[in-house]
Amino acid sequence: MAFALVRHILVKTAAEAEKLKQQLAKGADFGVLARKHSLCPSKKRGGDLGEVRPGQMVRSVDRVIFTKPLRQVQGPVKSSFGYHLIEVIYRG
Repeated sequence: MAFALVRHILVKTAAEAEKLKQQLAKGADFGVLARKHSLCPSKKRGGDLGEVRPGQMVRSVDRVIFTKPLRQVQGPVKSSFGYHLIEVIYRG
């Protein structure tokens, strides 16, 4: 079965996600930003969600995890929880 190693940052607004994405593009550390800004409990691990399997996440996030390029920050991706910035480290 397929899986992906994923980390993400969850925030309330698209504007906030966009601001963080710009900081990441300028070289900010993903883990540091996740610990500081993310609303998800994974923030304690720098946004690390570990190994995610298809269907485990909400559909909009799942689609990004299993279709977008690796090691690129994707988003903001809207879900019922808020807005996600998602980075897939690898898939197996």
